[in-house]
Amino acid sequence: MLDRLTHSLRRLWALDAFAYSLRVFMALTGVMLWSALSGHIGQMIPLFLGVIASALAETDDSWQGRLRALLVTLVCFAIASLAVELTFAHPWLFGVGLGLATFLMIMLGAIGQRYATITTATLILSVYTMINIEQRGGVTVENLWHGPLLLVAGAAWYGVLSIVWQALFTHQPVRQSLAALMTELGEYLAIKASLFEPLRGVDRSARRLALARQNGRVVSALNEAKEMIFSRLQGQQNSARIDRYLRLYLIAQDIHERASSTHYDYSALAEHFFHSDVLFRCQRLLYQQGQSCQALGRALLLRQSFDHGESEQALFDLRASIEYLKQHPPGGDARQNHRLLRSLTSLAINLGELERQLTRADNPELALDEHDRNLLDRSPSGFRDGWQRLRGHLRTSSPIFRHALRLSSALVAGYLLLRLIHPTQGYWILLTTLFVCRPSFGATHRFLRQRITGTVLGLLAGWALITLFPWDAAQALIAVLAGVLFFATRIRHYMIATAAITLMVLACFNQVGDGFDLIWPRLFDTLLGAGLAALAVLLILPDWQGRRLNREAASVITASEAYFREIVRQYQSGKRDDLAYRLARRNAHNADAALSTRLASVMQEPGQYRHDADEGYRLLVITHSILGHLSALGAHRRGVSERLDVQELEGVFEAISGYLSTIARALSRRQGVGALSPPPESMVAFLEQLPEEVEDARRLVHSQLAMICHQMIPLAEVAGRLLDQQGQRRRLISSGRATT
Repeated sequence: MLDRLTHSLRRLWALDAFAYSLRVFMALTGVMLWSALSGHIGQMIPLFLGVIASALAETDDSWQGRLRALLVTLVCFAIASLAVELTFAHPWLFGVGLGLATFLMIMLGAIGQRYATITTATLILSVYTMINIEQRGGVTVENLWHGPLLLVAGAAWYGVLSIVWQALFTHQPVRQSLAALMTELGEYLAIKASLFEPLRGVDRSARRLALARQNGRVVSALNEAKEMIFSRLQGQQNSARIDRYLRLYLIAQDIHERASSTHYDYSALAEHFFHSDVLFRCQRLLYQQGQSCQALGRALLLRQSFDHGESEQALFDLRASIEYLKQHPPGGDARQNHRLLRSLTSLAINLGELERQLTRADNPELALDEHDRNLLDRSPSGFRDGWQRLRGHLRTSSPIFRHALRLSSALVAGYLLLRLIHPTQGYWILLTTLFVCRPSFGATHRFLRQRITGTVLGLLAGWALITLFPWDAAQALIAVLAGVLFFATRIRHYMIATAAITLMVLACFNQVGDGFDLIWPRLFDTLLGAGLAALAVLLILPDWQGRRLNREAASVITASEAYFREIVRQYQSGKRDDLAYRLARRNAHNADAALSTRLASVMQEPGQYRHDADEGYRLLVITHSILGHLSALGAHRRGVSERLDVQELEGVFEAISGYLSTIARALSRRQGVGALSPPPESMVAFLEQLPEEVEDARRLVHSQLAMICHQMIPLAEVAGRLLDQQGQRRRLISSGRATT
């Protein structure tokens, strides 16, 4: 029983939201105890709001980096809160300052994610200051500093807890991010395994689309893990534990490249080996390797070893099945049978290397080369770099500029509205607008629904709990637990988080007044704020994602071309997992994930803006297939590059690069694709003219290049149809305006 309890506690400790929630619990409990014991219960609300704003501003970093970020955050909080206090009694000055400050803060987020998090939290604290001023009855000379000091004190209290926690448990977030990465990789392998199901009539396009979507989640997990490791590499060049996590990250990158490899058309394999068990063996091996990845994730969290014996046995069975087929080939075209068997052999080699990486992951103690330690630092290198990033977004085509303009306009409109109608607790309108207004229509619509639903649920729960538990101590406990629930669920379950924060507000305000008086104003203000956010997204420089599909598609193809050129360089000079290669590979997968995300946003937009989504998904399936063939070329670099005469393929390399460049340029400029030169069919014919005695390693490269060439005409056709649809829609819009 003790072992089960220990295991349960370990699993709880391993949850990524647990540490975050525990810190918030400690901070809110400390505030509640201070307010109660000191007899200053009126200080509880601003201290609570300061804690919440500081927790929202928190980003992952080493404790030194978190200390620097906290100092910047507290300075921003103090300036913003004091500015609100000084201008609150001057409506025109306050309104102009609100609009300018909001626009500037959102634009500063273009410098980097850390800046975006801090500036957004600063805006939230500004609205909290307004709420606090209204709650205490206005600003006087005597209490001018009172509210800002309490808000900043609450923020500092949580910040100190966060720094101490990070110093004590600096590696816990890295383990959690690596575990999440391995879990996503395991899911990717499970979806990939479904492609090998040897059944006729299977909709493999739908499964490839699901694979592309899951690839986006894997890429996101890779990026998050990289940023966490990088922040801890700085100043810790000799840390054995960080080196171990870096090795695990590089192993995960290699597993991802091998898992995303495509060696041959799955339908052709299923048709030819329909009466054999070899594809079932492939499917089982990929599935078991996915299970091993997820087991590795759990082992990282629980600090245990993991067993991948079943995937090892599945690899042995696959190799035995392939050997049997070589000795007892199925009927049909012997040449085709020989070619497909070679593809299966290459696949088995690739999966064997993947299994070897899993073995290394169990104990990644090999030394790192110096170039392996290099990770790209995406943070600004100085003031000039930050200004260049900011200046690059000072144009109406920038999504950040559009969002800054929409949000600042919506907040100013909300302020004018509350000045006109003087609603009770009217500054909740601004807070709702700030949380609901998002850079895209789809995200705004989703958060709007969840915000309204969560507010209604929170108000109902608050009314019931305050009625059932009228005692101050019980309501204080409810407020603390609701605040913890908000932070535990705000990323994945925003509706529940909204209900929790609404419940916390009611419980807190009931400590200093009558919380029941807040129920109807809170609901009314939420509806007004959500409506303003929706109108801003619809009317102010609307950024319909479908109109930008051509640019996103061009970015995917351009990134694939850069990855292809880097692979060619590796074949010419030899395999080396240096920063340039890893960066090209990551950029290609990032672009693929960005297109998948863009298409998901398109599907959330009104019907008249979703017309291009079908062609966009067809293009995504093709570009992801090309990325799979590129990954196969990258995965087999070591085994092939020493035996390959790259000079005979220089023409093919240039042709493929030219195809990708031509299609990407046409999409970017909204021009017709035109005929591809030289014809891809001639490249395919050249690549397939190989004698049967040619070794498998050389044939692998030829077959992968041929399959990439096979995809060029379908890619050009889909790109052409996408451009035609967009052109027709622009002409209809123009004719409609002319008629008007």
